[in-house]
Amino acid sequence: MKKISAALLLVILLSYNTKSSAQTTQSEREGEFYFSWGYNTEWYTKSDVHISQPSLGNDYTFNNVDGHDHKGWDEGLFSKALTIPQYNYRIGYFFNKKRGLGVEINFDHTKYIITDGQQINVTGTMGGNPVNTTVNFSDANGYHYYLNNGANFLLFNFVKRWHWFGKTNKNFKVDVLAKAGIGPVIPHVDNSFAGQQNNPKFQLGGWNTGVEGDIRVTFYKHFFLEYGNKLDYASYSNLKVYQGTAKQNFGTYEMILNLGVTFPMGKKI
Repeated sequence: MKKISAALLLVILLSYNTKSSAQTTQSEREGEFYFSWGYNTEWYTKSDVHISQPSLGNDYTFNNVDGHDHKGWDEGLFSKALTIPQYNYRIGYFFNKKRGLGVEINFDHTKYIITDGQQINVTGTMGGNPVNTTVNFSDANGYHYYLNNGANFLLFNFVKRWHWFGKTNKNFKVDVLAKAGIGPVIPHVDNSFAGQQNNPKFQLGGWNTGVEGDIRVTFYKHFFLEYGNKLDYASYSNLKVYQGTAKQNFGTYEMILNLGVTFPMGKKI
């Protein structure tokens, strides 16, 4: 009888330990940290650039200006520093992994250049006199306008993730993400108007807001490839020009491809 009781007790203990071990194995962390890096390309809306130079008697606007990006990565990605082409990074944390809720720092090093050689209508005041004329906006004519070291969108995003395909605890899965946020722009301004060159430099230059939709493919639980489409609206103000300032608003459509890593964090659930 004692032998039977001892054997039964041993079976119960082994069963309890097996269940505990299975529960521990199946438990997950409530949070998830991720970081990604990649490159982008942009298309910009037409916009107006307003120039104010009070000491020169200038207060005029370049109307319906065309601008373009400068990818850089299409000129030999591995032949230059990784931060020279139009790059982007994301640093994020899902604080509620079960519901797919998170926050993110979202930075895009985008480049904006007023297209050289275009004929632009200019209205306002130059040298204290009214003006309504057309300017050949080109380096050869003393004009350029570069945010070529960056139009630089920084957003603080809220993130929502939906699981789409594959097992969440297996080596392959596909998720859909939606992001929305607001933040400052940090442009590098380099310009010349009628041959009057500014002192090129970085500055805080306004704000931007954006929405983004992504498809994320995760491999071996910790590595992912993310393709995104983004709409951004940026309002630039107090941009430094020769003895004055400029302001400009434009919209951006952006395509992004990132490679990232992700790790579970936080307490077990």
